Amino acid sequence: MAVVGIDFGALNSKIGVARHRGIDIIVNEVSNRATPSLVSFGFKQRSIGESAKTLETSNFRNTIGSLKRLIGRTITDPEIEGVERKFTHVKLVDVGGSVGAQVQYLGETRTFSATQLTGAYFGKLRDTAANELKTGVSDVVIAVPGWYTEAQRRAVLDAAAVANLNVLRLINDTTAVALGYGITKSDLPEPENPRHVVFVDVGHSSLSVAVVAFAKGQLTVRSTAYDRHVGGRDIDYALVQHFSEEFKTKYKIDVLSNPKATFRLAAGCDKVKKVLSANAEAPLNVESIMNDIDASSRLTREEYEKLIEGVLERIPAPIQQALDESGLTLDQIDAIELVGGCTRIPAVRAKIQSVFQNKTLSTTLNQDEAIARGATFACAMLSPVFRVRDFSLHDITPYDVKVKWDKQPGDPDEDTELVVFPKGNSIPSTKVLTFYRNGPFELQAEYVEPSKLPGGINPWLGRFAAKEVPPSATGDLSIVKVKTRLNIHGIVSFEAAYVEELEEKEAEMAVDGEEAPKKKKVVKKIPVPFVWHGTSLDTSILEQYRQQEAEMHAADKLVADTEDRKNALEEYIYDTRSKLDDRYASYVQPQEKEQLLAALQRAEDWLYSEEGEDATKSVYVEKLDSLKVLGDPITFRYKEAEERSKVVSQLRETINQYMSQALSDDEKFSHIDPKEKQAIVEKCATVQKWLEDQIVRQTERPKNVEPVLKSADALQKRDEIIYFATPILTKPKPKPLKVDEAPKSGQQTPKPEGEPKAEPQANEPPEMDVD
Repeated sequence: MAVVGIDFGALNSKIGVARHRGIDIIVNEVSNRATPSLVSFGFKQRSIGESAKTLETSNFRNTIGSLKRLIGRTITDPEIEGVERKFTHVKLVDVGGSVGAQVQYLGETRTFSATQLTGAYFGKLRDTAANELKTGVSDVVIAVPGWYTEAQRRAVLDAAAVANLNVLRLINDTTAVALGYGITKSDLPEPENPRHVVFVDVGHSSLSVAVVAFAKGQLTVRSTAYDRHVGGRDIDYALVQHFSEEFKTKYKIDVLSNPKATFRLAAGCDKVKKVLSANAEAPLNVESIMNDIDASSRLTREEYEKLIEGVLERIPAPIQQALDESGLTLDQIDAIELVGGCTRIPAVRAKIQSVFQNKTLSTTLNQDEAIARGATFACAMLSPVFRVRDFSLHDITPYDVKVKWDKQPGDPDEDTELVVFPKGNSIPSTKVLTFYRNGPFELQAEYVEPSKLPGGINPWLGRFAAKEVPPSATGDLSIVKVKTRLNIHGIVSFEAAYVEELEEKEAEMAVDGEEAPKKKKVVKKIPVPFVWHGTSLDTSILEQYRQQEAEMHAADKLVADTEDRKNALEEYIYDTRSKLDDRYASYVQPQEKEQLLAALQRAEDWLYSEEGEDATKSVYVEKLDSLKVLGDPITFRYKEAEERSKVVSQLRETINQYMSQALSDDEKFSHIDPKEKQAIVEKCATVQKWLEDQIVRQTERPKNVEPVLKSADALQKRDEIIYFATPILTKPKPKPLKVDEAPKSGQQTPKPEGEPKAEPQANEPPEMDVD
């Protein structure tokens, strides 16, 4: 069973695996440790991750990013219109009630929901991990933003199901960082005096803060706070706006009107941002930005910080909020750990420092990979195949959750709603609600304060409907218990509903030393049937998405395999042609060369024809195989000539080794029968004569014909000697008998007195030692 943790990022994602007694962040197909969070659709296939990144500029209308920000939202969400549209050039549309993308795929217009797109991306991460681990991957832990709502968390689980992944836990990203930080510490204090650490994560699209208390074998999240509009992309956007205005005046071009030019400028701004993190000034150079114009400019750090002032001013508020909600003073904070790429920016660090005054900011964790490492630790803790140090994890929910109901006649409770899981409630957590009912009833689960949710996300979480309530024995309202749970993913659900009844049972009890019957009251739980509808996809839709993803994945693989075979054919044509006049020149006959060159030319002409440009995989394989029929004999002669001297040397060395051992007077071979030694000598002599004869014949034979002495034959002869001689020469010496135990000639060994002599019976097999 593979143990995999995924840091699901807005710009890139990282994959961690548990192995070699530790956590490794693995690389993708181009040896990068971060895989771009992109899905691109083309005329023949999809491109995901690195391959999509190469198409981001040329195929921007069909390349979707920001999956982390789109999933679980609707097209009417204000943040989709006001924020996300400026970071994507794909047409966003409604797909089954959720936001999706309209793209051109396989020559036709198609729409895919954000859940489908994320499922495709998760499938790419799954394949990357499987290729690295050489085994199938199914169980994972995925790190998501702590500010994710129920709808977003359920959508991530649905996307994972589309990719056939079983999510053991959705872990909040700051909690994952805290787990990776604490589980490796051996000096944590006792629970009475915990160590308090503030984790500040400023990533590509958001800022997250968590105040965590660490003690021996545990961590407890005390408070969290977030800002969804502070990140690297907001800084990049501010720079793009600045330079686009400058270039309007300087070059008379409107960069923002041209998506390709905008991509080029954004890439240049990202470089400027990184350079300014370590330098006082940075140049900007964008070749052929648009209209064949090479744009250039410069920016000082002072100007840069002024441009991003609006982003910087938002940083202190969530940090202060987290500190206030934790109930701790600055003096009680033991450490401040920074993670996320944007914490490398001096201005960002300065704003963080302004909240903590004179306390030192630490970067002891890997700022880019800390989340993935923590998620992998969480997966290892939940996996049966890894033994991890005992470490408990106490996370909290970021939003208040309430349950509402309609008041019914006779209900003694005047309230019609209850905050079941308040903000800061432990995850996981179970609550039992009590209702007085005599018939079907419904409950609604909602967030208490919709204004605190991301954008315009619907506060509705789900509906519980009890079908029928068993009547009370007394005719009064039945007491119905409803069990609701905030599970390990941070998702609310209703687990059970039942009516409790007291039932009297007779039991034998001892009274004054005598057994006597006595009544005993037992609580009996009668299940109440119910249905529960949440924001997850319907099973039929989920299965449809899974089927579509399987078909597209198979189609992608076929296209990739076809392209590989086409490239293999093209490579063989050019490689073989170049070698015929070079290294193969001595090993090919004139008529062979003429025939092969003609075949190569025909294959090349076909390959670049309209038919060869878009053939099937089997046709490319057939063409290559037909060329190899002509080329392989030539290649074989060349390789044989290259290998022959080495193989002959190995065979001669083996002959000399075993012959010298057989003829040796060495004490370690003195116990071996001379006849067996002679047999080895004769075997070696026979092979040596065969070898010398073959060498003479091969020397007389031209290089461009089938060789007489083949490497495989020589290796076979070498193996014959080894297998024949080794058992003889490695026979152990017999153990010498002691003098007083050695029997005299003609005298049998005496048996101990009193020992019965067992005579073998007729038709009875002799005794055998059985191990």
